[in-house]
Amino acid sequence: MPIKTTQLTFTSGLHFEAETGSGRRFAYDDEPTGGLGPLESVLSSLAACSAMDVISIALKKRQGVDRYVVHARAEQRDEYPMIFTRIDLTHEVAGSVVDTDAIKRCVELSATKYCPVSAMLSSGATEIHHAYRIIRPGQPVEEGLVLVTGPYRPADPIEG
Repeated sequence: MPIKTTQLTFTSGLHFEAETGSGRRFAYDDEPTGGLGPLESVLSSLAACSAMDVISIALKKRQGVDRYVVHARAEQRDEYPMIFTRIDLTHEVAGSVVDTDAIKRCVELSATKYCPVSAMLSSGATEIHHAYRIIRPGQPVEEGLVLVTGPYRPADPIEG
């Protein structure tokens, strides 16, 4: 069973330096100009985790991806603990020969089988809306919802 570690060192105010077991370093801070805020890092981690899955699968499916961007938007509850209650994750894929069904399947596999960040958030109080937007030159933008995961849904992988 893999073990992940990190060490967080207080420097001043609400600024902390993090170093992971793999040697990566970054900062956390409550100030917008300092480092990442903890919840911003969770949202960014979800986007990154899912993006790595989706682009990896899309390239294996030989999708002609010219540009790929993940947009993440989270709604946070007002009461403590101020958790994310809803996240909208939109995978924007641009390319002249991108197949809609292939991209939808990539998003579905990430959301339900491969992305551990999505699985952790969906098994708790967070509802995640996984969507796509496809941009092809000279054609209307195509977009839609693939699926919704969470809240309180266990991370049961799909077959395939």
